[in-house]
Amino acid sequence: MEPKLTTESRLLPILEQLQQREPIFHHPEFGTARADFEAMTELDFWEVGASGSRYSREYVLDVLEERYRQPFEDDWQTSDFHCREIAADNYLLTYTLQQGRRKTRRATLWRHTVQGWKIVYHQGTVVAD
Repeated sequence: MEPKLTTESRLLPILEQLQQREPIFHHPEFGTARADFEAMTELDFWEVGASGSRYSREYVLDVLEERYRQPFEDDWQTSDFHCREIAADNYLLTYTLQQGRRKTRRATLWRHTVQGWKIVYHQGTVVAD
């Protein structure tokens, strides 16, 4: 039933770079301040959460700013990465995220710019048991 997802060999270096950035906003080495998260996202960034709710860039930035004010436990595992070029310098990265007993499929649209990698869009979908 599931598709066989294979990343083209020419995209493997990009896949490797993007894997290191996922899940988005969970890598302190890329920054934990609002300015860092602003630099990671396009101005028109938005996301659809696992709940199905849509979230604006400003809302996401507010939540991240609050989250990183205090130390917190961040336990997760990723797998099943796949990368596809959808337009020049624009890539769809998909993967599975396991957080405790919660399993989600994730999709992030990434854009490579002169400033570095920028997140255009993100979505998470809960995997039903």
